[in-house]
This record gives sequence, C-alpha cells and structure tokens, in this order.
Amino acid sequence: MPLAFKDKKVLVLGLGDTGLSALRWLQGQGAVLSVADTREAPPSLPVVMQQMPEVAVHLGALDANLLASQDLLVLSPGVPLADPAIQQAVANGVEAIGDVELFARYRSAESKLFAVTGANGKSTVTTLVGEMCRAAGLSTVVAGNIGIPVLDTLSDGAPDVYVLELSSFQLETTHTLKTDAATVLNLSEDHMDRYNGMADYAAAKARIFQSGGVQVLNRQDEWGAAMALAGHPVVTFGSDAAPSASDFGLQHEGGKTWLMQGTNRLIETGELKIAGLHNAVNALAALALCRAIGLEYAPLLNALRSFKGLPHRVEWVADIDGIAFYDDSKGTNIGATCAALSGLPQKVVLIAGGDGKGQDFTQLAAAVQQHARSVVLIGRDAPRIADALAATGVAMFHADTLEAAVSKAFEAAQAGDAVLLSPACASFDMFRNYAHRAEVFCAAVHALADRRQEVTG
Repeated sequence: MPLAFKDKKVLVLGLGDTGLSALRWLQGQGAVLSVADTREAPPSLPVVMQQMPEVAVHLGALDANLLASQDLLVLSPGVPLADPAIQQAVANGVEAIGDVELFARYRSAESKLFAVTGANGKSTVTTLVGEMCRAAGLSTVVAGNIGIPVLDTLSDGAPDVYVLELSSFQLETTHTLKTDAATVLNLSEDHMDRYNGMADYAAAKARIFQSGGVQVLNRQDEWGAAMALAGHPVVTFGSDAAPSASDFGLQHEGGKTWLMQGTNRLIETGELKIAGLHNAVNALAALALCRAIGLEYAPLLNALRSFKGLPHRVEWVADIDGIAFYDDSKGTNIGATCAALSGLPQKVVLIAGGDGKGQDFTQLAAAVQQHARSVVLIGRDAPRIADALAATGVAMFHADTLEAAVSKAFEAAQAGDAVLLSPACASFDMFRNYAHRAEVFCAAVHALADRRQEVTG
C-alpha cells in the first residue's frame, strides 16, 4: 500500500500523548511534519527533540500563516477547533481533523467497532465491553480517551473488535467513524468553558452516531434520548423497567434488583462486584452494546460477574473509627458527584472543589441536601460552590489543602458515615491530574489512620 501522506505537509497541534502518537504514525506514512503547541514546555517535547529531530517545533501563540501553509492539520483533543487561527486555515481550504478521524480512514473495515461517550461512566463501560468481548473469545483492542491513542493500535494488525472511548473533544474533529454500535451514556454539564451551553455540548456528543450502526440510548436522559435518528436501529437502557423486549432495564422485587432485557431476567445485582445504581445502569449499557453484534449472554454475564470496576471511581480506601473513606477523584463534573452521593447508602461528608470548568453548581444542591452531612471545599472554585450550596443549609468548611480537607472531613463525620472525595471539578488547579489528586487523598487517609491507631493503640 502506498504511503498515505507521502511528502504532504502536516502540522500536529498539541504535544501531549495524542500529538506524539499522531506524529509517530504520520512519520511512518512519509509526511513532512511539524508540531505546534501554545505551551512553552509541552509534556512530549523532550521525546520529539530526541527521537524526531527532523520535526519542526513551534511553541507559543499559533501562527496563522504557518497553519494556512499546511496540507492538513491534526488537532489534539485539547486544541479547540474554534480557535481563530484554525478557523482561518479551514476557511482557506486546509482540512482540520483529529487522530480518531485518521484512525477511521485507515483502520481495517473487517473489525467490529464499538464507540462509547457520555459525561460519566465512559471508561467503566468501555473497559467492561472490552472484558465482555474477550470473554466471548474475540481479540479485542480498547483504546481512545481511556489511555491508548487510537493510532497506536494500527500497527498491531486488525483485531476482531475495537472498543473506543471518545470524548466530545475527539468527536468534534471526527467525521467518518463507522460503528457497529455506539452509545451516549448520559449528559450533564461539563466543559462549559469550551462549549456555548448544553445544546452545543450535546451536538458534539451526538456526532458519535453520524455514520450508522445501532444507537444505544439512555431513555431517561433528556439530551441522549433526543439523539435517536430516523431509520437507525435503536436500543434503550435505563434504571426503570424495560419498555419493550429489545430494551434493557431494572426490576425490583423481593428486596432484590435484576438486570433485565425486556421481561427476561439476566443477573441479580447482588452477583456484581461493582456497586451502586449507576453501575447497574452502566452494566446494562455494556450488555446492550455487546448484544447489538449478536454476542451470546453466557460469556457476557460471566465477565460482568468478575468485573471489579476501575480505580478512583467510588473506590473504598479505608475505615477509620467506623467512618468509611471513598476515592472518587475521577468525579470531575456535577453528574458524577451526584451519582456517587446517591450510590452510597450512608450519610456522606463530601470533599469537593477544584477547577469547575464553568459548570452551574446549583445543580449539585439537591443531591447534597439529600445525602450530605457536610461539605469540605478545596480549590479555585470553592467560593462558587459555596455560594451555589448556601441554600441547602448543609454545613460547609474550607480547606487550603487536600490533607487538611481529609482531617476536617473526619472531624465532621459521625460513626457510620462515609467521607467521599468526589470533587465535581477538574484537578489541574492543585494537582497534575485526577490520579495525582487520588494519590494525595489516599496518602492523607492512610496517614490519618496511622495517627488514630497511635491515639487508640
């Protein structure tokens, strides 16, 4: 096969993991490469300087003339398509796409493909679908927003199935991705610093359905349910009863809850290692996707029984003096924190705050009022969250560090309560990323446990 980009001038925008992946793949395709990043020290710069010295590097403000001189722009997810310099280049006839679009054009069409997006639960459902496919005997590649850039998978040969987690940012620059089944799990305010309201955000998510395949829709999500396209097969899921034989839902009977397709009982939630109503709904979405390509139930349910979930998603850390500590550092928006609060059976002392990404925190108030004993706020947008929650009457405290927040939360909690780190915010104002935030939280909890043992020992 001839090299796809032989002697074409391609500029990669953004030099993180995705940008580095795109550079490597395009280099193998014979492109004349350059890279631009508005940061003075992007994370992958040392690798490019050492391993790709022929790549021209441009740091600082984007140069409109540079962009306009290219044959193709490849945008990393963090680079908005709406940037004026990019829009000017597009107006002058330069194509601007992302790595997922390159993947869509050059992947093997023989492989089945699932695509998963949503405000919350993407990584859980993507990972679970991958586990289900493997249990069904299919060679499976899980990639995308979950950690492995999609272009890195093209050198490994075609698997039976690709399972892709896609963010709204990735979907903005994706046009021809053909899926066998795709889902928008749910929508709640997120990335409002990038989008002009929920309709704009929902439109980006809905792009996952633009090239056919079975639509797996959350019938209880107003925005998602409205994405059904005429002439496309649709299967729905939700926490209510399934409305038809092809749909997925829950049945509550005799103190037990069953996952259902139509009126058929599939598995009781007590058999699952992942807890909470939101995870039962995630499991329904994963089952709906896998059944859309005709996989048999037995291996799917076996995979579901053994699935332990992902780290930093309402993950138990420790019990100290009868108080349970949970890490939900991946809860980076309001919807995730509401789900975490409602998924725990006990009263909660919530630790929240950080970079709020322009969200309206009044939408957190009802869940806090119903489930929280008190709230400890950290980070840049703590004052905004405090104002939004003032009317709840729930006690609020402020802490300058996460370590101090853990101590304050322990003091505010009563035996039988839970202390939950679920920030409803991004982490970058105080931490490298959500995983670093989780590390600091867990270290603070274990240090508290050691101190308490010394006191009571």
